[in-house]
Amino acid sequence: MSPLLERISVNPKVCFGKPCIKGTRIWVSLILDFLASGNSIEEILHEYPSLQREDILAAIAYGAEMSRQRFVDIHMDAA
Repeated sequence: MSPLLERISVNPKVCFGKPCIKGTRIWVSLILDFLASGNSIEEILHEYPSLQREDILAAIAYGAEMSRQRFVDIHMDAA
Protein backbone atom coordinates (compact mmCIF):
# COMPACT_ATOMS: atom_id res chain seq x y z
CA MET A 1 0.00 0.00 0.00
CA SER A 2 1.26 3.45 -0.86
CA PRO A 3 2.25 5.56 2.17
CA LEU A 4 0.27 8.36 0.52
CA LEU A 5 -2.92 6.43 1.26
CA GLU A 6 -2.32 7.03 4.97
CA ARG A 7 -3.41 10.61 4.23
CA ILE A 8 -6.92 9.39 3.35
CA SER A 9 -9.59 8.88 6.00
CA VAL A 10 -12.91 7.07 5.84
CA ASN A 11 -15.14 7.63 8.85
CA PRO A 12 -18.89 6.97 8.81
CA LYS A 13 -19.37 9.98 11.12
CA VAL A 14 -17.55 12.38 8.78
CA CYS A 15 -18.94 13.37 5.37
CA PHE A 16 -21.27 10.38 5.26
CA GLY A 17 -18.31 8.00 5.21
CA LYS A 18 -16.91 9.35 1.96
CA PRO A 19 -13.12 9.17 1.61
CA CYS A 20 -11.60 12.49 2.73
CA ILE A 21 -8.19 13.96 3.22
CA LYS A 22 -7.35 13.07 6.81
CA GLY A 23 -8.16 15.87 9.25
CA THR A 24 -10.40 17.67 6.76
CA ARG A 25 -13.85 17.37 5.26
CA ILE A 26 -12.45 17.63 1.75
CA TRP A 27 -13.61 14.67 -0.33
CA VAL A 28 -11.13 12.75 -2.42
CA SER A 29 -13.71 12.81 -5.22
CA LEU A 30 -13.78 16.62 -5.12
CA ILE A 31 -10.03 16.79 -5.66
CA LEU A 32 -10.23 14.25 -8.48
CA ASP A 33 -13.09 16.20 -10.08
CA PHE A 34 -11.00 19.38 -9.99
CA LEU A 35 -8.07 17.60 -11.61
CA ALA A 36 -10.31 16.00 -14.25
CA SER A 37 -11.71 19.46 -15.04
CA GLY A 38 -8.23 20.73 -15.80
CA ASN A 39 -7.35 22.47 -12.55
CA SER A 40 -3.69 22.23 -11.62
CA ILE A 41 -2.38 21.05 -8.28
CA GLU A 42 -1.28 24.62 -7.61
CA GLU A 43 -4.79 25.96 -8.27
CA ILE A 44 -6.32 23.44 -5.88
CA LEU A 45 -3.77 24.29 -3.20
CA HIS A 46 -4.56 27.96 -3.65
CA GLU A 47 -8.31 27.33 -3.18
CA TYR A 48 -7.75 24.97 -0.24
CA PRO A 49 -4.74 26.30 1.69
CA SER A 50 -5.11 23.63 4.38
CA LEU A 51 -4.08 21.00 1.82
CA GLN A 52 -0.55 19.98 0.98
CA ARG A 53 0.77 18.72 -2.34
CA GLU A 54 0.99 15.21 -0.86
CA ASP A 55 -2.76 15.33 -0.13
CA ILE A 56 -3.48 15.84 -3.84
CA LEU A 57 -1.11 13.01 -4.72
CA ALA A 58 -2.84 10.85 -2.10
CA ALA A 59 -6.20 11.51 -3.77
CA ILE A 60 -4.74 10.42 -7.11
CA ALA A 61 -3.22 7.32 -5.51
CA TYR A 62 -6.57 6.50 -3.90
CA GLY A 63 -8.35 6.84 -7.25
CA ALA A 64 -5.76 4.59 -8.88
CA GLU A 65 -6.18 1.98 -6.16
CA MET A 66 -9.96 2.07 -6.46
CA SER A 67 -9.74 1.59 -10.21
CA ARG A 68 -7.84 -1.65 -9.60
CA GLN A 69 -10.48 -2.88 -7.16
CA ARG A 70 -13.79 -1.88 -8.73
CA PHE A 71 -15.41 -1.45 -12.08
CA VAL A 72 -16.99 1.84 -13.04
CA ASP A 73 -19.98 1.55 -15.36
CA ILE A 74 -19.16 3.82 -18.29
CA HIS A 75 -21.57 4.19 -21.18
CA MET A 76 -19.92 3.17 -24.41
CA ASP A 77 -20.94 5.02 -27.54
CA ALA A 78 -21.77 2.95 -30.58
CA ALA A 79 -19.22 3.91 -33.18
